[in-house]
Amino acid sequence: MWADKLKLNKQLVRAVTEAGFFTPKEVQLKTLTRIIGGQDLITVAPEGSGKTTAYILGVLMRLKYGVEEAPRALILVPDKEKVLEVISQIEVLNKNASIRVVGLYTEPSMQPQLDALADGADIVVATPARARAIYLKLGLNLNKIMMFIVDDASEIVRLGAQLPVAELANSIIKCQHLVFTEVMHGKLEQMIDPFMHMPALVEFEELGETKAEICTQTLYHIPNFRTKLNLLSLLLSDAEAYPKAVVFVNTRLNAEKAYNSLRVDIKGKVAILNPMMFESKGFKSIEEFKDQDEVRVLIIATELQGSLDLSDIPYLFHFELPEEKEIFINRMVNRGVETVESITFATDLELDMVSKIEHTIGQKIPVNELPDNLLIAKEQKDIKAKKQVAAAKNSEAERGSAFHEKKASNKKDYNYSAGTKAKMSNKKKH
Repeated sequence: MWADKLKLNKQLVRAVTEAGFFTPKEVQLKTLTRIIGGQDLITVAPEGSGKTTAYILGVLMRLKYGVEEAPRALILVPDKEKVLEVISQIEVLNKNASIRVVGLYTEPSMQPQLDALADGADIVVATPARARAIYLKLGLNLNKIMMFIVDDASEIVRLGAQLPVAELANSIIKCQHLVFTEVMHGKLEQMIDPFMHMPALVEFEELGETKAEICTQTLYHIPNFRTKLNLLSLLLSDAEAYPKAVVFVNTRLNAEKAYNSLRVDIKGKVAILNPMMFESKGFKSIEEFKDQDEVRVLIIATELQGSLDLSDIPYLFHFELPEEKEIFINRMVNRGVETVESITFATDLELDMVSKIEHTIGQKIPVNELPDNLLIAKEQKDIKAKKQVAAAKNSEAERGSAFHEKKASNKKDYNYSAGTKAKMSNKKKH
């Protein structure tokens, strides 16, 4: 099956068969030919769909042999665990002993990884920050890179590692770029757009085989945390629509933020389960909230949740998604009222968890349009950037006659590459 459909060489066919992969998955059928052909590619598919195996086979098909002077494939993944997982998978599928693999991730000492690169590597699997740090020390040679791969790209964005990914991509003159992710969103597009060259986009809507019996679901895709606060206040202001509701956040600090952001006219109808601040209205148990008619909204922090009886509460707001999908799903089943609705707020960085939940429950969560009267808050970093630009302009204006342009001979209009700097310093660059 592998040889007929994907034209793998005999060595790889034997390796995947011995590993127990007797037939290719849909992701592999639709991406491997493009990978082997050298095309830039973005693959969007759920966890467990075979993305990692697809690009590993593509790398092994394209490299064919080892013992080059520098790495030819750089694979970036979110964390150390993923580095070790990918290396383990390569070792299972790679029967060519000449192809060498090195892993780079945060450890107390960088020297062993520098030594491993100096000994020679054909494939480097790394976290973005460690790869960038070693590159800046002239320990990672990118001059021979043929394949630049970003796996679990949305998770890399969630961890805030966009800058090292972009810097490494920009340091490679020309190569194939492959991006694998569970979801696509605006922040991820901002990271990959500068280095992707007319990529093919392959998307898969694979869901679980059986649908879970859960309550009605609604999703709001929201740009940022502050807009979440605005939407929560807007929706909860309608007492007829939401007479009794629970709002889930992840931490006690965010519970206080949500509570304090609510409009004055509804704040008196809201309480926190075990609040941090004495001045915040609170209850010690969810049973107290159920028995209290005056208070119609209870904010609960997941970190203190424990076991909760959510029966007889008709509306559940997930202001933040929990880190474990099972927590979310358990809240949605075995309810004690006929009509229950779950309303979920998700930013770009939480869409990964939404995808995992949808895959588990076997159905897509319908997305609602944001209300027309919702105040959309600006991103904090955009505000900060504008302030910096304004400050820079003011500074230039204040320099006035005391400021003198540099002489032409003192102006710098060049920027040496790491390789050139190494040669100038008479250092060996690995």
